[in-house]
Amino acid sequence: MYKQFIKRLIDEVLSIIGIIVLAIPMLIIAVAVKIDDPGPVLFKQKRVGIHKTHFILYKFRSMKMSTPKDCPTHLLENPDQFITSVGKFLRRSSLDELPQLFNILMGDMSIVGPRPALWNQEDLIAERDKYGANDVRPGLTGWAQINGRDELEIDVKAKLDGEYVEKMSFGFDCKCFFCTIISVLKSDGVVEGGTGEMKKQEETQEVAK
Repeated sequence: MYKQFIKRLIDEVLSIIGIIVLAIPMLIIAVAVKIDDPGPVLFKQKRVGIHKTHFILYKFRSMKMSTPKDCPTHLLENPDQFITSVGKFLRRSSLDELPQLFNILMGDMSIVGPRPALWNQEDLIAERDKYGANDVRPGLTGWAQINGRDELEIDVKAKLDGEYVEKMSFGFDCKCFFCTIISVLKSDGVVEGGTGEMKKQEETQEVAK
C-alpha cells in the first residue's frame, strides 16, 4: 500500500508545499545564478528514471557555460575550474537541487530514492540492475546519499541503493529524509570530482603507514 499509493501521495503533497514555501528563495537563487554567469538559470540534463526510462532533470546551474556537456563531474579534469562562485555555495549546501521539486511533482522522481544516474553512466545502471534499484523512482535524496554521497564508489553506491529498495517504507523514508538534513548542514560527503574518494583516502592512509 505504501509503495504503490501512499509514497506517491506524500511526494505530491510535500513537493507542492516545498514549491510554495521556497518560491522566494528560489527566485533569489535564480537571480544570483544569472548575475554570476550569464546564461540559463536552470541546468537540464537527461537522467535515468524508473524502469530505466529517461526524463529531464532540473537543477540550478552551478557550472560555467563552457563546461563539457553530459560529463559527470568526477570525470572532469580539475572540476573546480568550471564551477561558478555562486555554484560553489549551491553545491555545498545542495540548494542547486531545489528545482527537482518540480520533477517530483511531475512524477519523474520521489523525495527519497536512489539518485538518478546520468543516461550514459552505464556502469552505475548495470550495478543497480543487480539489486532492482532501477525499478523504483529515483529520489531527491536516498540511503546512499547519507552514507557517503560523492565519496562512494559505484559498486558500493549501487549496493546501498539496493538496500534502500529492500527496506523501503514510511519509517525508512523518514529516516533518510531527516538524516539528509543533518548531512546537508554538515556538508557530509561533498567532494567535487569525488566518486570513490572514500576508498582513495583509505588507500592513501594505508600507504602512509
